[in-house]
Amino acid sequence: MKRLALAWASPDLSALALVFALLAVDGLHFVFARALHAVLPPFTSVLFVMTTATAQVAVFAVAKGKLRWQTFARHAPLFLIVGGLVAISTTANYIAVGFIDPGTAALLSQTSVLFGLGFGLLWLREQLTRAQLIGAAICLTGAAIITFHPGDYFRLGSLMVIGSALLYALHAAIVKRQAGQLDFVEFFAWRLISTTGFLLISAALQGGLTWPKAEVWPLLIIAGTVDVVISRSLYYLSLRRLKISLLALVLTLTPVVTIVWSLLLFGVQPTAQQFVGGAAVLAGVLIVTTRRAP
Repeated sequence: MKRLALAWASPDLSALALVFALLAVDGLHFVFARALHAVLPPFTSVLFVMTTATAQVAVFAVAKGKLRWQTFARHAPLFLIVGGLVAISTTANYIAVGFIDPGTAALLSQTSVLFGLGFGLLWLREQLTRAQLIGAAICLTGAAIITFHPGDYFRLGSLMVIGSALLYALHAAIVKRQAGQLDFVEFFAWRLISTTGFLLISAALQGGLTWPKAEVWPLLIIAGTVDVVISRSLYYLSLRRLKISLLALVLTLTPVVTIVWSLLLFGVQPTAQQFVGGAAVLAGVLIVTTRRAP
């Protein structure tokens, strides 16, 4: 028991625990976007979701004395670039659900795995062992099996989700390369403030500065709390602990978790295709997380 406790206290396993917590909420992004699409224009909903999240994190940062203007001034290019990329990516997703259903959008967003893997290996020069590369191939194969459905993937909504995945993977690579030395709370607060600033300008230009009705605010607050504060906190903490390429591969489990949620909550049985793909993803993730890189 003592040896088992020490193993779970290791940095690698504690990082994976963060990722698995992230997986529980990561797939809700497009669900919230679609739910809000029915009651608010996309530019308005994404602005107020991000604003509620920013307010929560900013209040916490101020209480901890970790919201200093000097930090933003020293790293303004980083915060503005990252904030802008996330603003464009998130807005694209909120608009896309008006053209495609959340399930299809969630599946297409798995292209971020390829982008994240590419940025990690080619730009950040991360290394994986031969066994991890084999596991990566198995992960990608399993994800492809789960997400493949015949249809038109060149519709506007589909292309927007894929473009959004590319921008989000790029932002993650920049954060991994440039923001590791920053205090986590302060980084997260200024990232949210920067993103909200871009969204405010965008909403104003698009005529989306409409104050939501009272009955919409509970959904906005829940979306901001779960989909931004909780989900992105877990994401950035995981990104600090793991290579971006490894994190991208572990997140191929997102469709598998979605299948499990559908089974538990709605009794929807997985298809043979989903079962085979899910098994491949699980096997691949097991390989890449149990084989250390050089």
